[in-house]
Amino acid sequence: MSIAAVILAAGAGTRWTGSGHKLLADFRGRPLVSWCIEAADAAGLDELIVVGGAVDLSGLMPAGATLLTNDDWASGQAGSVQVALAHSTRVGHDAVVLGLADTPMVPTSAWLAVADDPGDLVTATFDRERRPPVKVAKSLWPELPVSGDGGARSLLASRSSSVVEVACEGLAIDIDTLEDLEKWS
Repeated sequence: MSIAAVILAAGAGTRWTGSGHKLLADFRGRPLVSWCIEAADAAGLDELIVVGGAVDLSGLMPAGATLLTNDDWASGQAGSVQVALAHSTRVGHDAVVLGLADTPMVPTSAWLAVADDPGDLVTATFDRERRPPVKVAKSLWPELPVSGDGGARSLLASRSSSVVEVACEGLAIDIDTLEDLEKWS
């Protein structure tokens, strides 16, 4: 089974009041997005895909990773998911593991635990709360939203009884604001 790690990194970070784009903000000595990219890359899945848009991430990509661009990034997260799924369909992946670029404390072990579970719809849990990364098998891709600001959340809700939950270490903290960055740095 071919599984891609997908990092959704296209948004503008509208709640961010710091200078520059939040994904490039210094978090513990490195750009915020670098933490997620490195954790997903270290999982060693069949492909690492980063979907960008509002900010240039090309200088942060590891060798062998695929940087895709969501030209319509302002319309919401669903468009970025669809960009990743179109690419994944073309190259023949059987599943994707979706993660968020602004969650720097989600470790490699969470990406691996979710990817390694044989279920078709698998989510990490942190302190019993469902959070990305989320594995979605190809058979479920048509059920993911095509517009708006949702990723796998609606699929997790509509198929709640068939979701496999994997307890993971780490913290699924989103860094959305300057205050979040200061609190967790």
